[in-house]
Order: sequence, then structure tokens, then C-alpha cells
Amino acid sequence: MSDIIHLLPDSVANQIAAGEVIQRPASVIKELVENAIDAGASAIHVLVTDAGRTAIRVVDNGKGMSETDARMAFERHATSKITVADDLFNLTTMGFRGEALASIAAVAQVEVRSRTADSEVGTMLTIAGSRIAGQEPVSCPIGSNFLVENLFYNVPARRKFLKTNATELNNIIAALERIVLVYPGIGFTLHSNDSELMNLRPGSLRQRIVDLFGKRISQDLLPVEVETSLCKISGFVGKPESARKRGAHTYFFANGRFMKHAYFHKAVMNAFERLVPVGMQVPYFIYFDVNPADIDVNIHPTKTEIKFENEQAIWQILTAAVKDAIGNFCEVTAIDFDTEGKPDIPVPDPLRQVEAPSAAFNPTYNPFRQPQGGGAAKVPEGWQKLYETEGGREPAPEQQLFDEQPGGKDWGHAETAVEEKSPTHYQYKGRYIMTAVKSGLMIIDQRRADIRIRYERYLDRARPLETQRVLFPDVVRFSPSDSVLLGRVLPELAALGFELSDLGQYSYAVNGVPTGIDGLDPVRLVTSMVGEVSEHGCASADEVHRSLALSLATSAAIPEGQLLSNEEMESVVNQLFACENVNYTPNGRKIIYILPQRDIEALMG
Repeated sequence: MSDIIHLLPDSVANQIAAGEVIQRPASVIKELVENAIDAGASAIHVLVTDAGRTAIRVVDNGKGMSETDARMAFERHATSKITVADDLFNLTTMGFRGEALASIAAVAQVEVRSRTADSEVGTMLTIAGSRIAGQEPVSCPIGSNFLVENLFYNVPARRKFLKTNATELNNIIAALERIVLVYPGIGFTLHSNDSELMNLRPGSLRQRIVDLFGKRISQDLLPVEVETSLCKISGFVGKPESARKRGAHTYFFANGRFMKHAYFHKAVMNAFERLVPVGMQVPYFIYFDVNPADIDVNIHPTKTEIKFENEQAIWQILTAAVKDAIGNFCEVTAIDFDTEGKPDIPVPDPLRQVEAPSAAFNPTYNPFRQPQGGGAAKVPEGWQKLYETEGGREPAPEQQLFDEQPGGKDWGHAETAVEEKSPTHYQYKGRYIMTAVKSGLMIIDQRRADIRIRYERYLDRARPLETQRVLFPDVVRFSPSDSVLLGRVLPELAALGFELSDLGQYSYAVNGVPTGIDGLDPVRLVTSMVGEVSEHGCASADEVHRSLALSLATSAAIPEGQLLSNEEMESVVNQLFACENVNYTPNGRKIIYILPQRDIEALMG
């Protein structure tokens, strides 16, 4: 039998490695930008065409590469970050495996221009499919200039599974956000198809967060700072009122590296227990400085999972640090010592003799003694007429809430109940509308009913909502990732009654809002609606419209605990039964429940 085991060619091995390291255009940008940071760059520029499908260019002003280093950098496991295995437990750089450039070159056409400070001429290297096409001297500035074209050109199956340009561009922005939040002292720019999406100048961490997510977030940030022998924790957490159901900015960084850590996320949320509703998330930007020997970053190809040696102890430190930040925010009301115009408060004197208070009373008073000249209260004349029936008619019989026949009719469909319901309604605990129907007792969740009513009204494109102009427009600023969606979301927002005008730099003025949403914050409402679309990844315009309609209906619906008059409850019931689906909300929650008459009689015995 002949031998069948053989070594794979380097080109095939590189493509296999690329499947783990390079998953999409955002992975390419992440690796190239991290290499630029390790090279000591102070300014990094990223330019993409067609969300990275056609071209990706990363330019930095780092220390550059020599002619030999430029060629060696594209070999597998070639790196300048580590030399021995023990260096894995003392990492101070972003990269260390030496697989990124080799993986990129295996699935794309790459051109790199680089020059060091001690060289007058740089070098240009061209690689396609792991094969070097040419290398020659070239004039270029100090630093490196990487151009990656036709990503996955030789792996059509991988290219076919790329998402839409909007989705891939969102992934690119998300990958950059995780990097720029760690290095506020480095300037970053991002251009997509000659349009500037990000321009971040060097500054403080708080300024970097504001540049990314808008000025409003600065008002909601609480500083976190604690230093122990195990680790140092710093950064910011949001105030309780900044909690959101979806789209909250939550970031963990360990030694300058972004990580996902569900255990530590629970520690932060545990500090906000009973301060925010269940299911809400508070934004946070938490940075851990730990001894590199106490963590392991080499457990996942994407390096987003990190193992901590003292995980439980750090969990307790993190919870205490966040609670301390919240406690410092909750200020105690100052005591007013201004006594001008205030009543005098007597000061006790221990030498002063205190006399017992005296009480006066009438010893001859008898409550059972009849007053002179008085007697029992007189009965008014003609008292019999008070108990006579009006007009000689018999008293009206007591209203029957239920059918006298036991069992009654079993409601298969709630739609028929509206024809046989009582005109009088009862509200239970400001949440449920209870109505007597022929078959029993109908219970309606008033908030869910209003969500269904508003949702179907907002979906009706034939009757566009009226816009109410505002006297003082509010300004809403979107993050760079959300700005990518605005091209699809703005027409649908206009159909729902919102009027927004572009102010530049991802800022929009809210000049008009739909009628019927009085009392809601337009900025928070628009931001939440766009965040819903971003999270659900709606592809078609119809999906975007449905997502926005549901978000608006949920925000504007009757809140739990609001008291309603009988006329208001009657209006809710009638509008509900005019909807296409009266039984469930758009997200599948039950609206109506009918308690059958026979069950009520069984309960009563």
C-alpha cells in the first residue's frame, strides 16, 4: 500500500488559516490597523471601496519595514512580536501569531509600500494568492501603505457568503470602534467610496467617546477608577437613566485589547440591580490593566475571548467599583442652615425646672343627659314618599353580568366578543380592561392593545401620519455605524411623520414629529428606532418600515398604570376589534383572554 499522507502546499495552508483569521473585510482592516499601532503610528487612515470588496487601503506613519522585512512579513508565523513561547504570557502588542499578513495575501491581491526612517528609498511588494509577483524600490513617505484588492477573488465560495455592502460597512465601523476606544492618543480617519465616515483627532478618552457617540452621552457617563494588587480598573459607566433595551454601548478592554466577557457583564449589571428595569442595559467603557502573566489571550483566533486567572476576585472588584461610581453620583441633599425668617426652635436647658402641663375639664358634664328644651330629633313629615316607586313603576332589576345558562358559549375567536360585550368596563390595577361578555369575562391588556392599534395605524401607508412642527428643534447625533443605515431609514421615518434635516457630521435636526406622541423625547425616540433597525438587520424597505412602526408604537403606547375613563376604555376596545389581529401584539404577546362562565361558576362552587 502506497503512502497517502503528505504535506499541504503553503498556499493551501494559508487559505485554511485565512478561514479562521480573515472572515470578512472588517477582519482585514482589524489586522492591518493593529499592525500599524504596533509599529508606533500616530495617525492611521483607512479607505474602503464597496465596503472592502473591491479595495481596502490602510496608511500609517509608523516606523515602516525594510526590504527584507517587507518580504518576510508575508511568510507564515513570521513576527517581530515574540521570540519564545514564554512571550505569550507577557504580551504587550496587539499581534503576535504572525498569521495575519500571510492569510490576507492568500485570499487577495496585496500591494505594500513601506519605508523606514533611516532609508532614503522605500520598497514596493506585490503579492497575489500567496505568490510574490514583484518587488522594487519606490519613493514613499516613512511608514507603510497597504492596498488589499479583490478580497476572496480566488475563493468564490467565501466571497459569495459576504453580506450586503451596508452590513459589511457596519462591521468595519464596529471593528474600528473597538480599536479607537483603546488608543485615544492616535488620530484615525475612515473613508468609504470617497465619503468621510470617521475623523477622530487625538485627545482624552472621554473626548474620544464623545466624538464617536455624540455629546449627549457625555452627560450620562460616571467615572470608574480603582486600583488593587490584582488589577486596575478604569473607564466610565452610564447613569441609571441612560439604560436602554437595545443598542447600549458596552465595551470591555483588557490590556488595550477588546474582549467579550459575559461574566464581567453580569457584574456590571448586578451593580445596577433595582436601579434599572429588568432587561435594560447600561452603557459602559471598562478598561482592565492586568499583569500579562495572569491572562491568556491565545484561546480564540479572533482574540476577543480572554481567560483571567483571578476571575472571581476581579468580578467582586468590578462590582464594587461600579457601585462606588453610582454612589458618588447619588448626591445627598444639602442641609439648609439659613435661619433668617424661620421660627425659633427652643433649646433645652437642664437647669430650668419643667412644670407638668395642666388640663381643664368640666366634672358635671354628662353626655347622656338630654339638653333643656330639646328632645330626640324629629322625623320629617311625608317620609313615606321617600320610599315610594317613581311613577308607580317597579324598581329596575339588577343588571346581570353573565348569562344565566351555565356553561354558555365557548369563544373560539375574540372578534365575536365585541358584538356581545357590556358597554361598562372595569379597569384593574391600571393595566387590564375587564368587560362582561356573553360567554364570561373578557380581560384586555390595555398597553398591548394600544401597541397593536398604533402598529397597524403606522403600517397603513395609504394614510400617512401628520407631522407636528416643533418650535425648538432638537439635534440628534448618530454614531458612524448607525449613519450607514440612515439612507434607508430616513424615507421610512418621513413616512411615519418625522421631519429631519441633515446638519453634517452625522447630526440631524428634528424639525417635526408625528402627532399623538406628546411627552416623548424626540431624540431618544429617533435614536431608539434607528437602533432597533440596526440590531435586527432589516434588509428590505418593508422590513425597515415594520421595525420602525413597532418601535414607535411601543414607545407611544399607553403606559402601565395609567387610569382610563369608561369612554377611553370603550375607545380602546372598539379600535382593537377593528384591527386585523386582535389576539396578539406584533411580537407575539397575548392581548385578550376570556375567562369562561363555567370556570367562574366552578371557582365560586
